[in-house]
Amino acid sequence: MHAASFDTPDAEIAALRALLAERDAELRSATFEIEKLKVQLATLRRDRYGKSSEKLAAEIGQFEMLIGDAEEDQAQAAAAAEKARTKGQPGNQRRPALRKPLPEHLPRETILHEPVFACRCGCTDPKRLTKLGEDVTEILEKIPARLKVIRHVRPRYACRACEAVLQAPAPDLPIERGRPGPGLLAHVLVSKYLDGLPLYRLSAILAREGVEIERQTLADWVGRGAWWLSRLAEAIGTYALRHGLIWTDDTPIAVLAPGRGRTRQGRFWVYAIDPRPWQGPGPPAAFYRYSPDHKGERPRGHLQNFAGWLHADGYTGYDALTQPRGNQPPQVTHVACWAHARRKLFEVFEATKSPIAEEALQRIAALYAIEAEVNGRPADQRRAERQARSKPLLDDLHDWMLTQRRRLSGKSTLGKALQYALNRWEALTRYLEDGRLSIDNNLAERLLRGIALTRKNFLFLGSDTGGDRAAIIYTVAETAKLNGLDPEAYIAVVLDRLARGHTIDRIDELLPWNFRLTASPAGTG
Repeated sequence: MHAASFDTPDAEIAALRALLAERDAELRSATFEIEKLKVQLATLRRDRYGKSSEKLAAEIGQFEMLIGDAEEDQAQAAAAAEKARTKGQPGNQRRPALRKPLPEHLPRETILHEPVFACRCGCTDPKRLTKLGEDVTEILEKIPARLKVIRHVRPRYACRACEAVLQAPAPDLPIERGRPGPGLLAHVLVSKYLDGLPLYRLSAILAREGVEIERQTLADWVGRGAWWLSRLAEAIGTYALRHGLIWTDDTPIAVLAPGRGRTRQGRFWVYAIDPRPWQGPGPPAAFYRYSPDHKGERPRGHLQNFAGWLHADGYTGYDALTQPRGNQPPQVTHVACWAHARRKLFEVFEATKSPIAEEALQRIAALYAIEAEVNGRPADQRRAERQARSKPLLDDLHDWMLTQRRRLSGKSTLGKALQYALNRWEALTRYLEDGRLSIDNNLAERLLRGIALTRKNFLFLGSDTGGDRAAIIYTVAETAKLNGLDPEAYIAVVLDRLARGHTIDRIDELLPWNFRLTASPAGTG
């Protein structure tokens, strides 16, 4: 705005009001753009596991940066406007925002702000004042993580009478002759696999704190940490696969191909169980496996001792498990995923705005609305509600899809989307048969999302052994999260106990659902 002179205070006030109105309009426009970008981002996230997922991931990253910049601009403008409104006024006149209370488990530090004890009557004695109450403002603060050195001192004593030498044994540590305590070792594992932080970056971060630890050393720590946790991961897998129902999915990962100068594609698989939606007994668990390729023999090998319901997508590698074996019934019954069927129809609607695709999406949404109502109820109630309410909707949907399919070319994208659901109709409706089953396979998809989000940071795995190692860490860390534990704190205490002699025959005591974080690892608190 150009500098100007004002003849009267009223003219100056009018000019300032006009400027404020202009800024308010700009702020409203920016807010609209933010909401529009959020909608676009939500759409991209919904299709993250669809076609061209890598391209979508790049676009999502760009949108997130745009939204972040826009929201920062909005916050800066709002702060300036707030300062202008309250300048010269007694106290802050802003209406307090309604926020969720901060978590009770966080430690509290209280800072007492006493007023200046000086009244209009001249009294300066606090004892003559009556306390009417107090106002409490809680803020969330971050204390930077700190490295510290723990000195294990073991004095030696000699007996003058018998010349015996007495000294306490050396402390048991996860890495013999190594320098990391269990807390630091757990931090490295969680940073690499859950936070997607490559070891060379972690090395640089530690260097900024004045601690030089080479990437090769960190890699050695990761390998040894995975070795300690391998039996625990096996125990989690044994538990997860014994329930008679499982949710599974897979995601690709690049693996270095030695001598070729390029990478090949490996695979992470997850096999999960979570009884909480039907109030079932037992805790949730996630068992991860790695394979060097996507051949059907991989899941068949993983599930060779499993029998029961299998929630999965339409991957043909599962077909051998669902076929009869001679005179024996099938080992596995496939439960198909409505999220996959819906996704194909959504892609058609987004591209063509087809009213047929839109109606199909609305009909599927009605099925999901019922699922939202029955979530968390006992299995028998879930089954009863589905039989009474969902089954008629599914019968009508099947007839409607058949009618629409006959009118469409089999080569059209909409025809293919409808045929995808019709070809799998029996498996798509199996969730009606048992209240423990789900309408979709989203549990497994969610448990692979972290790998999908962080694999770009990895660039690639160094070997198949590295894939197996990653599967161990994912199994332990993600199962800890499912059971409400901080994975870093949990892994730290587990490593400490294993190093101190916790025997393998008692490994079940360290499973996340049998575990309570009652204390920090010795010497780390």
